[in-house]
Amino acid sequence: MSNWTKIAQLEDIPRLGSRVVKTDTMDIAVFRTGDDRVFALKDECPHKKGPLSQGIVHGHKVTCPMHNWNIDLEDGCATGPDEGCTNHFPAKVENGEVFLQLPL
Repeated sequence: MSNWTKIAQLEDIPRLGSRVVKTDTMDIAVFRTGDDRVFALKDECPHKKGPLSQGIVHGHKVTCPMHNWNIDLEDGCATGPDEGCTNHFPAKVENGEVFLQLPL
């Protein structure tokens, strides 16, 4: 079971940037793309646990700042030839507000 939680206004997240939402169990990076879509991933690269929130957003991917792995924002998985995934969470924008679907 899960629910939608309002976490920010879209304008509070820089275009091609991110904001971090802290939960009891992890940090979640919420990304905004150039086309104003939002995606949410655990703020941890599957390679060496680098902070994805500090990476560079391009298209619907983010490049980890530690070792330049490219992580797909839609599913949290590294793009070839790298392998591995981080947790991803449903995110949406309604009336300029950003919501995450978090597990209960």
